[in-house]
Amino acid sequence: MPVAHGDTARSDAGLLGRAPSGGLVVGAIASVQFGSAVAAKLFAAVGPGGAVLLRLATASIVLLAVWRPRLRGRTRHELVLACLFGLVLAAMNLSFYSAVHKIPLGVAVTIEFVGPLAVAIGGSRRRIDVLWITLAAIGIVALTHVDGPHGLNGLGVVFALIAGCLWAAYIILNARLGRAFAGGSGLALSMCVASVAALPAGLIEGGGHLLELRSLALGAVVGMLSSAIPYSFELEALRRIAVNVFGVLMSLEPAMAALAGFLVLGQGLSVRALLGIALVVAASAGASRQARDAPVAV
Repeated sequence: MPVAHGDTARSDAGLLGRAPSGGLVVGAIASVQFGSAVAAKLFAAVGPGGAVLLRLATASIVLLAVWRPRLRGRTRHELVLACLFGLVLAAMNLSFYSAVHKIPLGVAVTIEFVGPLAVAIGGSRRRIDVLWITLAAIGIVALTHVDGPHGLNGLGVVFALIAGCLWAAYIILNARLGRAFAGGSGLALSMCVASVAALPAGLIEGGGHLLELRSLALGAVVGMLSSAIPYSFELEALRRIAVNVFGVLMSLEPAMAALAGFLVLGQGLSVRALLGIALVVAASAGASRQARDAPVAV
């Protein structure tokens, strides 16, 4: 599942300050995708909705403890922006986890990546972007015709595409939130809104299983892997590297998702599916490398 912008957690001036920037970005990517793989293990007990609720609730607790945001003194515009961003966060995560529940993690992330790719090349008139669009389209077609008698689950593909559209909205709103709020206070408020928005789906799908020790423990792990750790890593990395370089590195996300799905969930992929992932990775890396404002992934 996608990670937040670098404006979301305190930087550790010690260990993180000494770590290589590229290593921090790759570490953040690995943390998010392995967190998504762990979340998939929750589906049998609490469903995608329950897993999302546990993740968002854990992240809310951590961010509130770190940033302690205040509502007093905030304008109506700022509060509306935080609420809107929180609703997008909830919908994006629910769509993505619903996709992962039905199709392999690596495939879901690759299809979802059309969102950041669209932001990277949106409004561009460069001829080279036709190549990136073509590569991505071929990759997506390859993924939707994977080996098997019935191919991919159609509903899973639809959920992944919805998550991709929401990811694009997330990128745009995240930038505005970062300008409106200092530090990660805006994200902390938005995460609380997201938790409340995900509550109905979480309770319906998870019910009493949400309070089981295993669910709470795995939910906490997912919240840390998918939120707290990558937020911190990306914040420090973005202090030292260009945004377009960051965008290129984030293009590794689908490949990392495929690896996490294989190692944690035992989701093997056909050669055709791996080729599709490679094409989307290449398209995203190429578009991000040449974009003036490369996308920042969730």
